[in-house]
Amino acid sequence: MRSKYRLGIDAGGTFTDFILADKDGGVQIFKVLSTPNEPTKAIMNGLALIADETGISAQEIVSNADLCINGTTVGLNALITHNGAKTGLIATSGHEDSIEIRLGHKEDGYRYDPDYPPATMLVPRHLRKGIEERVLSDGSVRTPLNEDQVREACKYFIAEGVESVAISFVWSVLHPEHENRAAEIVREMMPGVRLTIGSQLYPQVREYTRTSTAVVNAYLAPILQRYVEAIDAYFRELGSKHPVRYFQSNGGLALGKVVSDQSVYAINSGPASAPQAALDVAEPWGDKNIITVDMGGTSFDITLTRDGQANVNKNIDFLRYRIGIPMIQVETLGAGGGSIGWIDEMGLMQMGPQSAGSEPGPACYGQGGENPTTTDANLTLGYLNSDGLVGGRLPLDVDKARAAIKAKLADPLGISVEKAAYGMFTIVNNNMVNGIRRVSVERGYDPRDFVLMGAGGATGAHITALAREMGISKVLISKLASGLCAYGQIISDVRYNYMAPAPLRLEGAEAAKRLDGLFNGLEERGRADLKGDGFAESDISIRRSLDMRYVGQVHECTVEISPFEVTETSLEKIKEAFHARHKELYTYDEPHNAVEVVNVESTINGHVAKPSRMKIAPGKGAEAALKGRRDMVWDADGAARATPVYDGSVLGAGDTLQGPAVIEEVTTTIAVEPGWSVTLHETGTYVLTVAQDASGAAPEKALAEA
Repeated sequence: MRSKYRLGIDAGGTFTDFILADKDGGVQIFKVLSTPNEPTKAIMNGLALIADETGISAQEIVSNADLCINGTTVGLNALITHNGAKTGLIATSGHEDSIEIRLGHKEDGYRYDPDYPPATMLVPRHLRKGIEERVLSDGSVRTPLNEDQVREACKYFIAEGVESVAISFVWSVLHPEHENRAAEIVREMMPGVRLTIGSQLYPQVREYTRTSTAVVNAYLAPILQRYVEAIDAYFRELGSKHPVRYFQSNGGLALGKVVSDQSVYAINSGPASAPQAALDVAEPWGDKNIITVDMGGTSFDITLTRDGQANVNKNIDFLRYRIGIPMIQVETLGAGGGSIGWIDEMGLMQMGPQSAGSEPGPACYGQGGENPTTTDANLTLGYLNSDGLVGGRLPLDVDKARAAIKAKLADPLGISVEKAAYGMFTIVNNNMVNGIRRVSVERGYDPRDFVLMGAGGATGAHITALAREMGISKVLISKLASGLCAYGQIISDVRYNYMAPAPLRLEGAEAAKRLDGLFNGLEERGRADLKGDGFAESDISIRRSLDMRYVGQVHECTVEISPFEVTETSLEKIKEAFHARHKELYTYDEPHNAVEVVNVESTINGHVAKPSRMKIAPGKGAEAALKGRRDMVWDADGAARATPVYDGSVLGAGDTLQGPAVIEEVTTTIAVEPGWSVTLHETGTYVLTVAQDASGAAPEKALAEA
């Protein structure tokens, strides 16, 4: 850290988290309710809270911070609610419906479901304008651009009040001049419009993916631009000496201008920082296989890190829209603390995906919510303290929680409130376990080979139950867990992705020369951009990847390589890496088959100095932190048992306790099931491991007999 402070802000659907790190190694977490309709208000409220609790004014923090970093769900929320900008599309004539035709089928999982409805189009049919022009697959021009039709499209867009325009022509990545000229005309006739050029945003082969990515970007660009301008202006007023950085879906930071121009990179920016934070928390144990689960008020996010590398996806259907740019793989479920319990038409209890959010919130918030939620269930089961969340600033009303569960679930099902609450707890856990299986088992990974990392304010109440269901024997939960993604932001690097099409076979000196030239050109741009951001050459690193396939295959796979001079000889190294990756993914390879490249990509990182790690003092034994006992329900019989409750702020390094127990931190609560042991590490991380009781019983038996 170059300055006194570093501030990370993660705006979620229910809570906005703040992590404040100082030069002396202090790291503090703060939470306020999100304000979805006025996102900047939550930031103001959070800085006011920090000032109240620390005595340090917002002006002092911001003016003495080397980095202020913001992860936001603004783009994500706009895409979920279809509340983006009014967007027009200029496409090659005859291809204006590619975003609706897609690839000729529905998304995986629904391909053969005749009742699955089509996706809502971000650009309605009347705002898609086909232009006479055509470039062939060799880059030659068959039909020149009809500029008059571009002008007519602009006139129509102006009359319709279009705010943003996407341009995507066939094979524009090999001949971008038509798109560039169309863009000049749009800027001339619509100077105030946001403009997305497909061959610049996503210069890769695949017309549908490129067009869809451009449309999503255009749809979100005005929303992100307004957000970024408001945040940047606010921080300038507070005396910021450095521009605000924004977290991207690719796992890196970027300036506000980059985010507003390339808004598609900010869609899933919040949870994308979880892998970086998880690796940092797990570093003292050398754990590099980590499944991170983040349960907030609205959603449950899952990320997986294997051998120290986060899963990165490209060309995926996200919220039913194809997006080509690289994104940290995040599995998101409607399974947060605000997930609503309900009874379906078959008389079965269900949880979510509907959420009470922060307004009105769970019934126990006392803000008018009448539906029973996961938080109401956890309060009824005794896991949560009725004195309130976030250090008591958000009091909880257990009577309202019980009344909501009784009226909407227990009475209709003819069971007790406690049994209904435990049923809610079990169902939401099963939903989360299914999500964990999708990012692990269904991708060929055994979850038992991974550590489970807890993140998010609501995760701690479920973490040992999730680990038990998955067969995972080690869990890590940092004292910063409820703001882990905000912590991940302040330790992350600046990252840009640069892409280029490269349709060629890996054969001969000419192919090697072309690849080498493409990579060097991309990386020269990246270095220049990062040096413009203030990074020295010594702070810059590069990762390369190629989208490759055997000749005759339809789909390709991504192969990562280290930076080296690409020569005819080193082409063999690239082929070997492809064969190995193909075998890893599909269990076979074809070493004697010809290999071709489709696209290349360079990821350029500007390394940021990390703040010091948290360190806590040695403890005096867990008994010193015992606050008392509270009745809690630990199994389906609904019977309450007196359970010890520990004050996390009193526990010190080396303190150990056994489940069943609850540990109360200011911003999270950890429910430790019977059969688990907990030790607090000096880095402020709780290490939960499966522990047999004196009779040698496994956790499942201990849970049944507790």
